[in-house]
Amino acid sequence: MTLPVASFLTDLDFIRVLYIVAFTLFIVGMRMLTKPSTARNGNIVAAVGMAIAVVATLLIPSVGDYGLIALGIAIGTIVGVPAARQVKMTAMPQMVALFNGVGGGAVALISWVEYRHYLDIGGNPSLDTLIPILFAAIVGSISFWGSNIAFAKLQELIPGKPFALPGQQIINGLLLLAAVAAAIAIVTGSESEGLFILILVAAALLGNMVVLPIGGADMPVVISLLNALTGLSAAAMGIALDNTALIVGGIIVGASGTILTNLMAEAMNRSIPSIIAGGFGGGGASGGGGGGADTEGRSVKSTDAADVAIQLAYASRVVVAPGYGLAVAQAQHTVRELADDLEERGVEVLYAIHPVAGRMPGHMNVLLAEADVPYDALKEMDEINPEFPQVDVTLVIGANDVTNPAAREDQGSPIYGMPILDVDKSGQVIVLKRSMSPGFAGIDNPLFYNDNTALLFGDAKQSVADVLSEIKNV
Repeated sequence: MTLPVASFLTDLDFIRVLYIVAFTLFIVGMRMLTKPSTARNGNIVAAVGMAIAVVATLLIPSVGDYGLIALGIAIGTIVGVPAARQVKMTAMPQMVALFNGVGGGAVALISWVEYRHYLDIGGNPSLDTLIPILFAAIVGSISFWGSNIAFAKLQELIPGKPFALPGQQIINGLLLLAAVAAAIAIVTGSESEGLFILILVAAALLGNMVVLPIGGADMPVVISLLNALTGLSAAAMGIALDNTALIVGGIIVGASGTILTNLMAEAMNRSIPSIIAGGFGGGGASGGGGGGADTEGRSVKSTDAADVAIQLAYASRVVVAPGYGLAVAQAQHTVRELADDLEERGVEVLYAIHPVAGRMPGHMNVLLAEADVPYDALKEMDEINPEFPQVDVTLVIGANDVTNPAAREDQGSPIYGMPILDVDKSGQVIVLKRSMSPGFAGIDNPLFYNDNTALLFGDAKQSVADVLSEIKNV
């Protein structure tokens, strides 16, 4: 009975069925990620699908070197599991960038190995295989190196501010031209591993040069775009390898990443080409500079925890507008405790979520879900903005650019036209900040100088804890 069973397991029709099951689970898992209540299980479902896809691939008769494959799986597990378990929520964006880059790098290396394989057995493959290989090499290499720069910027290993060489766009164009020209030379008949390496090197330089001029303000969009590129390169490699699961998985990632990139760009009122052109936002500028808003000579009004506690305790409606400062301080659990106390007093507490708040898409949603904030209390920008005139107090925690009214009022501002949370229309605004330093866009925020705004300086988590302590005495 051993031989018939072995024959059945390695039958290509059975393997295709496993692939269908795998990518079905991918789709179901991704669908479940749309709601915080099902997101955790969605990850598990998608992971099961990936495990089935891996098993199906290993059953293919032509697959060999099982010892080397086992070694790779072991190394990946040893590195990946502790990294994923120990990463802090504040570091999640750079973790996403790094893991995404690894995927693009893997695709680029596989494309190189495949091309060498065909050269060893007689020359270039047919065009329906060669073109996807070349596409995967270019896009995968761009994604890998671009993601490394995004990781380094987010991790502050290199400055987050834009860095561009003179004639940057010309250099980028020449690098792209070199990669495409080498690919065309191979497609038209040249059989050269040297040309293929040239493609990888030119694409690598292009990936670095494209992301270096992009500042911190645009980094959420960049992460999403690079994720889409990795998915597209994986789909192309799946076509070259005739691997159904890789094709479908890559297309899902590429399509969803592309849609998300477009939505993020629209949320910032910036076109994707202008983001790629770079030169905007670095998070390192000094306060008071460059916004185009007339804040010279104006002073901010500071407050203390006791005053904030009184305003919140006697409010009817409070809105929390979270930003990256909340993530840095790990204040989400304390904010939830504060909201629970207010709700026990009959105060309605909502959360205003800007689509690009934080440093990656959905960053605030993930943080608040981690603190078990009810999903119904999370309000997207378009939903909450009409409600701000009826809000008694808005608590802005670490959000800067996404609450900057210069985007709505000052045509000279670099962020003019970007949709923002209209927190300034609330009755009172309390801003929790460490200092007067600007956000990722590097520009001043006139919100801080409004008559109805007061600033509570200090670490966000400690500030919220102090306010909570004072509320208990009210």
